Amino acid sequence: MRRATFALAAEPNAAHRAVTGLERSGVPVRVITQNVDGLHQLAGMPDRKVLELHGTVRSVVCTACGARSATVDVLARVEAGEDDPPCLDCGGVLKTATVMFGERLDPEVLGEAAAISEACTVFVAVGTSLQVHPAAGLADVAVDHGARLVVVNAEPTPYDDRADEVIREPIGTALPALLRRIAA
Repeated sequence: MRRATFALAAEPNAAHRAVTGLERSGVPVRVITQNVDGLHQLAGMPDRKVLELHGTVRSVVCTACGARSATVDVLARVEAGEDDPPCLDCGGVLKTATVMFGERLDPEVLGEAAAISEACTVFVAVGTSLQVHPAAGLADVAVDHGARLVVVNAEPTPYDDRADEVIREPIGTALPALLRRIAA
């Protein structure tokens, strides 16, 4: 099934590239994402600057020993004839390194996201309904610690009334324009 997943074939868009451009301009940028596609890194964001709350489909993890490896390497083993490739370290079952339904977010990752939210001066929430917690609550953390909140989303969110700016335009055009203003 993972061979057919769209996430591994997806390419970064103008919004991903704009975030990378802002970071490269010298503005301190951290990305906290609920997406599992790794597109920010493919657009050139340093891995250390991207915090993936729900993990990534670009890696697999062994459910027995915790060893991680690249999804493409495991898929290559499937293409070579292995039906269900086991962990090369212990023989355990491999799964994508994503948070599955019913699993808790990694407390370390969530703690780092909260610390970033507390320290930021501008918190831009992009393409999210801001209804799924605990991720949605990071906007509260940022605003409560003095950050400007900008919401870029097609539909209204529960945080629109706390936002300094709400943008309802397509993300691919709205985010690059917004980030150019932030960089100026």
